[in-house]
Amino acid sequence: MLYTLNAQMMKAMLPMHVAARFTRQVMYMPWNPLNEGWYMRTMRATLELTERLTDFYEKPEWQLDTTKIDGREVGIEYCNVVEKPYCNLVHFRRRKRGLEQPKVMIVAPLSGHYASLLRGTVAEFLPDHEVYITDWINAREVPRSKGEFSFDDYVDYLLEFMEHLGPDTHVMAVCQPCIPALVAASVMADRDDPNLPKSMTLMGGPIDVRISPTEVNDYASGKDVEWFEDNVICHVPDGFPGRGQSVYPGFIQLSGFMSMNMDSHVNKHFKFYADLVKGDGESAEAHRDFYNEYLAVMDMPARYYLDTIRKVFLECQLADGTMDYRGKTIDLTAIKKMALMTVEGELDDITGRGQTSVALDLCSSIPKTKKLHLEEPGVGHYGIFNGRKFRESIAPQVKAFMQKNS
Repeated sequence: MLYTLNAQMMKAMLPMHVAARFTRQVMYMPWNPLNEGWYMRTMRATLELTERLTDFYEKPEWQLDTTKIDGREVGIEYCNVVEKPYCNLVHFRRRKRGLEQPKVMIVAPLSGHYASLLRGTVAEFLPDHEVYITDWINAREVPRSKGEFSFDDYVDYLLEFMEHLGPDTHVMAVCQPCIPALVAASVMADRDDPNLPKSMTLMGGPIDVRISPTEVNDYASGKDVEWFEDNVICHVPDGFPGRGQSVYPGFIQLSGFMSMNMDSHVNKHFKFYADLVKGDGESAEAHRDFYNEYLAVMDMPARYYLDTIRKVFLECQLADGTMDYRGKTIDLTAIKKMALMTVEGELDDITGRGQTSVALDLCSSIPKTKKLHLEEPGVGHYGIFNGRKFRESIAPQVKAFMQKNS
């Protein structure tokens, strides 16, 4: 019902969206003598704000068609090297021969936003690494005949991806996938799998949410699984390939994201309006880029979402040593040969300080010489994997850790 209501609301706003976009485009015509006047800029700003507030944001493009290697521009092509019903492993193949550089698999979150949210992360590693990323598929696009997708299925996918890439691979998990990535490493170590990653970097992941709990943690831990199942799980309606799928809709998750920082989002839109009126095109474009990504959301498989709520936020199973995979208890002490790095942000309001670094203690069999923790001052959650401080401070230290443990 809720899913259908949202779809009807978006459909009802479509005429307003189209009218605002058409009128704004007409106002930009070069023959308009008032094009640069204050009145016209104000009208265009009003129309663009209306257009953006009534838009439906599709999956963003990667927009990573080139990178620079040794000062020369090199083309990039995107290749699905492994295709699964709920996820593709994408390789950013660089069109330059003779490159023998470390492989890094970036595990993007399956948590509402598309993997393109990590565009900046990928871009930073492209010049000196063979980069792969988990590109999760919107659950409403997956036919019901493909079956459900659980936490154990997530681990299965990571195991298959790592085995496809083979030895000498480094893994970097961002936020939510830190737990399944560690579980996959434990399974591989227990099996003495030769494809165990050389190193794993966990960035802002909720390994133990009881440490420095945030508002996100409190929201999840203040209810039981049945509450989430009754209140936020919907069935995909007609009109989508995944008709009948049980999902945690992206629009519900987005409303939760927005409500946590509503004042900030409102102020940013007021500033966007003011920038348009002033003619500050650079600031306005930065706003568009951010919200084009932020407002593009995907549905999560219900089974996986509920598994995560129970295992990670309610029962803290990995930290307590009670998590299992396919019926076998996970033993993090089995990991001995893989190097482990954790990254946290001082101002992270989604994953509290200490929630990720506790993994270093849990993986007690890894030698201290193969462990490293980094807490970046003045950085929030998104700053851990994107932005200036990521480029200038965090990424170089992660790369150095990978190089040391290659």
